[in-house]
Amino acid sequence: MSGKEFKRICVPISDEAIRDLKIGDSVLLSGTIVTGRDTVHKWFMDSFIARTVPVSAEDERIHTELKQLHRDGVIYHCGPVVSGLQDKNYRFVAAGPTTSIREEAYQGAVMEHFHMKGVIGKGGMGAKTLTACAKIPAVYFHAIGGAASLIAESVKKVLGVYKLEFGVPEALWVIQVEDFPVVVTMDSHGNSLHAEIQKISQQKLDAILGN
Repeated sequence: MSGKEFKRICVPISDEAIRDLKIGDSVLLSGTIVTGRDTVHKWFMDSFIARTVPVSAEDERIHTELKQLHRDGVIYHCGPVVSGLQDKNYRFVAAGPTTSIREEAYQGAVMEHFHMKGVIGKGGMGAKTLTACAKIPAVYFHAIGGAASLIAESVKKVLGVYKLEFGVPEALWVIQVEDFPVVVTMDSHGNSLHAEIQKISQQKLDAILGN
């Protein structure tokens, strides 16, 4: 696919740019994004949204900084392989997407809390996330599974890391990306390629079974 077929979008992303995106659009993302998986989403929910657990002063400080980073930004469902852990000269060796549906219980609330404009992952998400995408507005960007090393080339610099005590794959890595290739598969207009594929697959299965 040639570069002319991609829409180039910089983070932070405006409402207008998000509303202009439709499912099927190929996008090259550039700017600062933050990684976050299962542990991060549960931490967000328990500590800052539902407020069901005590929160330390240090975590409140991190929360304030993340609110600035995430506003009009993108969270990436990714458990990277990172070199340079000993001397803190961090570099992403592999940065492939992880399965997003695991975050469905939290994602909509997390997106609204931080006013995120996008989620990057693989496999798509469900109705709660799609509703949040329409409300904020925001989109779901599908990244290529199995291309971890290729995607890592889009990560130009690791700017920092939060909650490294969660473990390297589960920490929040703040990264600068350039021409990160993704496809819009859930847009801000209530459309989801994942839902359409599921519907078509179910119809074909029903036909096979004679339902």
